[in-house]
Amino acid sequence: MISPQQLKNEASGIVSKYAKSSNTKGFIQIANTLIPYTLLFYLALKSTTDYYWYTPALIFLLALFIVRVFMIMHDCGHNSLFQTPLLNKIFGFITGVIVGMPQYVWAQHHNFHHSTNGNWSKYRGPLSTLSIDEYRRLSPRKQKIYRYTRNILFAPIGAFMYFIFNPRFNWLLGSIKYIYHVLDRKIRNWHTPIQTISEKYHSRHWANSRQYWHMFANNIVLISLWVILSNTFGAAEFFSVYIISLSIAGAAGIIIFTIQHNFDSSYASDDEHWNYYKAALDGTSFLDFPVIANWFSADIAYHHIHHLSARIPNYNLARCHKEYSSWFNGVTRIRLQDIPDAFKYILWDTSALKIISVKQFEQQALVR
Repeated sequence: MISPQQLKNEASGIVSKYAKSSNTKGFIQIANTLIPYTLLFYLALKSTTDYYWYTPALIFLLALFIVRVFMIMHDCGHNSLFQTPLLNKIFGFITGVIVGMPQYVWAQHHNFHHSTNGNWSKYRGPLSTLSIDEYRRLSPRKQKIYRYTRNILFAPIGAFMYFIFNPRFNWLLGSIKYIYHVLDRKIRNWHTPIQTISEKYHSRHWANSRQYWHMFANNIVLISLWVILSNTFGAAEFFSVYIISLSIAGAAGIIIFTIQHNFDSSYASDDEHWNYYKAALDGTSFLDFPVIANWFSADIAYHHIHHLSARIPNYNLARCHKEYSSWFNGVTRIRLQDIPDAFKYILWDTSALKIISVKQFEQQALVR
C-alpha cells in the first residue's frame, strides 16, 4: 500500500488523468436515472389504488433510483458530473428538488467535509460522533440514548428528518425570524433602509443571501409539486409513496456515508496531527459491494478515490481504482454483511486518533 507522503507526491498525476468530466456521460446518467425514476414514481402512485400488491416492490425500486439521484446531485455539487458549470448547477438544482435537499446549501457543507476529511475536531459525520471524554461525561441514561439513536435501525427516522422535515422547517423558521427582525427594526427606526437591516441579520440556518434564495427556490418548487401531485393522485397516496421511498433511500444514504468513515480503527485525527492523504487511505473505506449496488450508488463505494479528489466524476472512480489497485490494497474493505458491525463504531478515541466501539471503550475502562 502506498504511504500518505507517496500518495501526496503522486496525487496531481492521478487527478489530472481522471478528473475529466464529460457532458455526454453526464447526460447519459441523467437520462438513465431520471427517466426510470419518473416512470417508477408514476407506477407506484397508480398502484396504490389499482394494483396495490405491486406497491411495495415499486417503492423499493423507486428508493434505489432515489439513491442514484442523490449521488448525481452530489457530483453536481462537486462540479464534476458535467464539464459545463451551468449544467452542474441546473441538474444539481433539479436533483436537489427530487431528493428534498437544497443542493447548493448542502454542497457547501459537504465540501467542508472534503476539505477536513479525517479531522474530527472539525467534522463529526452524520452521527455527530462523540469523543470518549464527551461520552464519559454523559449520564448513564444519556449514554443509552446516544447508543440507541446511533443504531442502524434509526436510519429511516434520521432520513425523514434530514431529507423531508429539516430542510422545510429550517427554511420556514429562519424566514419567520428574518421577517420578525426586519419588522422589529423597522418599527423601532422607520428611517433605516430595509437593505441595511437585512445586512445586519445573521441566521444559523443559512450563511449568506445566496444560500437563502437557493433554499427559497428549492422549497417553493418542491412544495408546489407536492400540491400538484397530491391533487392529481390524492394526498394520502402521494405522501405515502413519497415519504416511504425517500426515507428508505435516505436511510441507505446515511448508512453508506457513515460506514465510509466510521469503522474499526478508522483514522480520526485532531487539528495538530491531521494529514489529508492519510485520511484518504486510513479514514475512508472501500465498499466491496455487488455491481448492481455500485450502479445505484454511482460508484461512491470507491470512496478513497473520491477523497483523493472530489473533482474525479463518479464514472471515472472505478477505473482509477483498478489502475492503482496495488496502491490501495490496504484501504479497509467493507462488504454488505459487514455493515451492521461497522455501525458499532461510534466513539472518537482522541488519544489513539481513531474510531472505536462502545465495547472497546468499556474494555479500556476496565483495564484502567
